Amino acid sequence: MAQKEEAAEASAPASQNGEDLENLDDPEKLKELIQLPPFEIVTGERLPVNYFKFQFRNVEYSSGRNKTFLCYVIEVQDKGGQVQASRGYLEDEHATAHAEEAFFNKIVPTFDPALRYNVTWYVSSSPCVACADRIIKTLSKTKNLRLLILVGRLFMWEEPEIQAALKKLKEAGCRLRIMKPQDFEYIWQNFVEQEEGESKTFEPWEDIQENFLYYEEKLADILK
Repeated sequence: MAQKEEAAEASAPASQNGEDLENLDDPEKLKELIQLPPFEIVTGERLPVNYFKFQFRNVEYSSGRNKTFLCYVIEVQDKGGQVQASRGYLEDEHATAHAEEAFFNKIVPTFDPALRYNVTWYVSSSPCVACADRIIKTLSKTKNLRLLILVGRLFMWEEPEIQAALKKLKEAGCRLRIMKPQDFEYIWQNFVEQEEGESKTFEPWEDIQENFLYYEEKLADILK
């Protein structure tokens, strides 16, 4: 079973990003993180190390993880058949527009209807019901878009409405799977800030493989 996280003590210091200082590898580094205004959609190419280590960790209970982080790779095939790729990331606060919706609002409108787009998302958790519905509607009307979603955790997967939403995603042609340890390493290498003097080698956390298998089984049961 995936590792469970206990809710943080009310008196424990926490960042705006929902991180319990005692749970970080180096609490001093958290003080250096830029404090983001609440309810803001943030875009960029690389995210801070501590954000990745906390938000993408594939634990069973996501206590304190009140954001969605979405790393994306866009591959576009031009009329000559050549493929060009671009990437970036989006993050949100759950109280406002989610990162999935921000992608459709900010990125998809720039797509050329005459070209074909293969998009891969690496998301900290699976979509909520509203975001799943937005994904389905966008895929329905954007015929030149193919979407693969890789998620670190399943969001509220025991809820019947969430399970129904994930099934509808599959029926709409959206490919959905759980991140393997290799996928977390890919994010580390391509989307995480590499601080000078620190090792650039990805160091898997304890139970990363066990937790992957746990969520993979849950998703398979939902989608069967």
